Order: sequence, then C-alpha cells, then structure tokens
Amino acid sequence: MRHEELYELGQQLRVDAVRAADAAGSGHPTSSMSAADLAAVLIARHLRYDFDAPGHPANDRLILSKGHASPLLYALYKAAGAIDDEELLTFRRLGSRLEGHPTPRLPWVDVATGSLGQGLPIGVGMALAGARLDEVPYRVWVLSGDSEMAEGSVWEAVEHAAFEGLDNLTLVIDVNRLGQRGPTRHGHDLDAYARRLRAFGWHTIEIDGHDVEAIDKAFTEAAGTDGRPTAVIAATRKGRGVAAVEDEEGKHGKPLPDADAAIEELGGPRFIRVAVSPPPAAQGHADRKAQTSSPPALPRFDVGSDEATRTAYGRALAALGAARDDVVALDAEVSDSTRTEYFKKEHPDRYFECYIAEQQLIAAAVGLQARGWVPFASSFAAFLTRAHDFVRMASVSRAGINVIGSHAGATIGQDGPSQMGLEDLAMFRAVHGSTVLYPCDANQTARLVAAMADLQGVRYLRTTRSETPVVYGPGEEFPIGGCKVLRSSDEDRATIVAAGTTVHQAMSAAQALAADGIPVRVIDLYSVKPVDVDTLNDAAGATGCLLTVEDHHPEGGIGDAVAEAFADGRPMPRLARLAVRNMPASASAEEQAHAAGIDAESIAAAVKLLVERVMVR
Repeated sequence: MRHEELYELGQQLRVDAVRAADAAGSGHPTSSMSAADLAAVLIARHLRYDFDAPGHPANDRLILSKGHASPLLYALYKAAGAIDDEELLTFRRLGSRLEGHPTPRLPWVDVATGSLGQGLPIGVGMALAGARLDEVPYRVWVLSGDSEMAEGSVWEAVEHAAFEGLDNLTLVIDVNRLGQRGPTRHGHDLDAYARRLRAFGWHTIEIDGHDVEAIDKAFTEAAGTDGRPTAVIAATRKGRGVAAVEDEEGKHGKPLPDADAAIEELGGPRFIRVAVSPPPAAQGHADRKAQTSSPPALPRFDVGSDEATRTAYGRALAALGAARDDVVALDAEVSDSTRTEYFKKEHPDRYFECYIAEQQLIAAAVGLQARGWVPFASSFAAFLTRAHDFVRMASVSRAGINVIGSHAGATIGQDGPSQMGLEDLAMFRAVHGSTVLYPCDANQTARLVAAMADLQGVRYLRTTRSETPVVYGPGEEFPIGGCKVLRSSDEDRATIVAAGTTVHQAMSAAQALAADGIPVRVIDLYSVKPVDVDTLNDAAGATGCLLTVEDHHPEGGIGDAVAEAFADGRPMPRLARLAVRNMPASASAEEQAHAAGIDAESIAAAVKLLVERVMVR
C-alpha cells in the first residue's frame, strides 16, 4: 500500500471511530483519532496476522494498552474484514462484542485493557514467551498512550524488557499531549520519554505520528533492531483532522459534537480493505505442547511428619513441570522462600525471575497464558496486594493464572506486620470466577497444586512458612469445592471450621474439649472458594453452632465464606468467628497465635462460651 493510500486508510479509521462513538452516544473518538495513522501503517505494512486463525502460533500480537481508544481498534478490525460496518455501529450496546474497552469476547483480543499501565507489562510476558519458549519469530506491538507512561507498572516493564533483551517487542507511544483533564506531564516533549527509555537500555525513535512515511521507516527500524526492545515515540494531536476538537482540552471521552460535519471534514467515509500479511509457518510450540499428557509423580509425605506447605508447593510444582511441558513458573526474587527454586533447578528454561516487581510478575503470567502456557506466579502473600489491579484485570481478560502467596498470616512470627499477608483471602475471593485454596498439610498441598493446573480463571493457593504436621495420606483426594471433616460424632455440640495453620490448632482444641466432655466436629475448609455449602449445612444442622478460626483479618476471609453459605435462605446457625483483629508485632508464631486469639486455648474457650449461650437459649 502506497503512502497516499496509507493516509487515506488513516482517515477511514478516524471516520469510523467518529461514527462508532456517535452511534453509541459515548466513547473516546479523539483518543482514537490521534493514533489512526500509526494504526494504519501498522496493519497495512507491518502486522503479520491471520484474522481467520487468531490462535496461530506465529501471529504477531497487538495490545491496545490505551484501551479507551477501542473505536480505533474496532475500525482496524473492520478494515481487515474481521467485522462488518453493521457490527461496528453496535459499539457499546448491550450484547455487542465491541465493548467500551476491549476484552477477549473478541477472538483477536488476547487480554482486556482499559486499566492504564497494563498493556506493556503484559506485552513483556508475551514477548518472553516468543523469545524463550515458543521460539517463534512473532513480534509484540503495544500501542500506549502518553498519560499511562506515568504508571509505575510501565517502568517495571520497561526495565524488565531491557534486561531480557526483548527485541521482539515494540512499544508505540501515542504522545497526543492531552490526558483526561488537561495536558500530560511532558506534553509534546518527546525527548523526555526517550531519555528515560534509553536510560533503561531501550532503542528509541522519535517521529511525527502523522507522517506515514516516517512511521513506516520507524516500524521497519524497530523490527530490524537486535538485542533490545524499541520504543517508537510519536508526536500526535488528539482529535486529529477535525478543527473543532483537534488538540483541544475538554474533549476527552465524548462523541464529537457534530459527527456529520466532522466526517465531511475528514473527507467522508471510505471503504478500504486491507490484506493483512499472514504470519510465517510455525512449528515448535504447538508440537511441544501436544506432548503434555503424563500425570505428575507428586511428592509423598509421611503422616505424622512435619513439613511446611510452601516446601510441598515447590516440590509439587517441580513434579508438575516434569509431567507437563506447558507449565511455567515465575517468582518475585523470593524463590528460596516460596520454594519455587525447586522448579528453577529442574526446569530452568521455563523459570522466569521477575525480581521485586509484583505487578510485572502477574502481568507476565497473564501474557504467558495468552500464548497457551500454564503459569504459576509466586511471592509473599503480603506483597501480592501491590498487584491487585493486575489480578482483577486478569479476570476481565478471562485469563487462567495460578498465584501462590507464601508466608501468610500472623503466625509467620518475628518479621512483624509488614510481612504478614492478612488480606489476601479477601482480595482473591473478591475476584470474579476465582478459586481460593488454603491447604493445611504437605500432601494436601501437592494434590491441590496438581489440580490447579487444569482449572479456569484466577487460582490462588495460600501457603505457610512454618512446618505443620502431615495429617493426610498421599493418596487422599481433595476435590475443588470440597472440605474434609477431620473429627465428628453424633454427640457433637459445635463445629470448628478452620483452614491452613488453624486446622492444627482446632484439632488440639477439640482434644482438650473432649476431655472436658464437649465433643466437637472439626472441618478443614481447604477450599475457601468455592466453599462446600452442603457439608457446612449438614454440620450446622447436626451441631447447631459454628466457630470459624482463621489466620487472616475477619473481613472477607474464612468467616465470611462460611457465613455466605447460609445467605440464600438456609437456616443460619449460631456463628462465632475468631480472626486476627489486633495489629501484630514481632513475636514467635505461638505468641502471635495466642495474641490474636486463634490458638488452641482461645478456640476451646470460644467453643465453651458458644455452647453455653446455646444452652441458655
């Protein structure tokens, strides 16, 4: 396509963005118009993609990080013949695939965008897959806005991409000067971005983002740069081509006031169709993944021995990696503590060190899963809170990722409250479609790790720093959504519901209570979400009262999960909850449990009080 035709294609994309937003009565046409020439040159001259086979392993990947400019993306799809004009004008309507910000409801969208600062970090994950795993020469293109360059997650990604030498990654920054409420930090100072990127080791190219010839040369140069990623930094004008809105403040996120006049000013509708270049033939990745079928030889732990669940996780993950060559592991520079080091030692080619950058950790996992891999991403439970927005958006992306939070709870001991994950269960339970697991012993952990690999959506496993007794045999099954009744009788007067470390405290309390003539049932709620509603209801009916015990804040954890089991009209038992309600300080694990009121002594006292109150009633 000649340069004159590229210009016309850019105008067509602007017109279609204006039309889509006008039909919807909402949207971001001006943000789409600034990047139209960049997008036109990319799709017509540089993108290699088979729209009839979006899963083709050699397809280039295009991430619209500035997801609010979705009218531009949908106009691109129309130009490529992937959607028709009728569907374009369903933009933002109920039931339409063309949502306000793109999601994988469309087969050509790998990941959801719209929460700014996520496109480049996820692109790094995709580029890592291409360079180190797929060994297929696809290129990852990330179209970013200038406003989102203020996000810290972007700079985590910038450093990581440079460190890994990802020359298959190109960042295109649409520097249109204007953000949502006014000018951006650096305006049209392209060198301000270039200096920072070069300092991290990137190759940079500064261009006029409306000069199609300059854009074409820049993309060619990016593809020919070896050993480091490239950023094409393009000066553009928001609302380009329409005088009433071009480079004007206060026009963000609004349809154009006179769409018909704007379309006429842009030269009217065009009907250009682009023959997008197909990807080259690719083998390797697809063939290798077809071989993943053997069941893992999981580690086995002797009942009565002591083992930390974090260690069981590491050993189980290494075994899973031996059985499945689609499993990859990522860690945030704590692999000696999370025990991901076992996987690293046995499968170094599938291990990714993300250093102390938890947002990049989760983003890379999302990017890797978009390329068909099964990622396990590990860090301390406390520090995963930094990456919550990436976890939330992973759910919107329909992403399948496994996240492991170690060193959870107050019982990690002397390190103090800054290191204690006490919010993680609530955080992951709140994510749409998530699975939340909290094993209490090593064999249970190993089984759950293996099960996680075949689940859908966001999966979270909480592990423990200290050693705990092995109570289950290696042949025990732990179905997702189930629980285990560890102790029961027909005379039980209460039920203790626990998970993880508090299971062992609950068993000790039950023995003490039995000696005092108070038999109780003990439930190991290893599946916190989904929760075993039927078993909890049976226990409530048999014993009349439930006590939940958790090494977590009371909000959003095990107590809330149990309470919700009775929220749909089932008879509510008498329910009491023990949780970490204090602000812990440095102390031993035993002292922490006692101070928080979640040790065996506190559990036994709470059961006695609960039973006495039931008798009074």
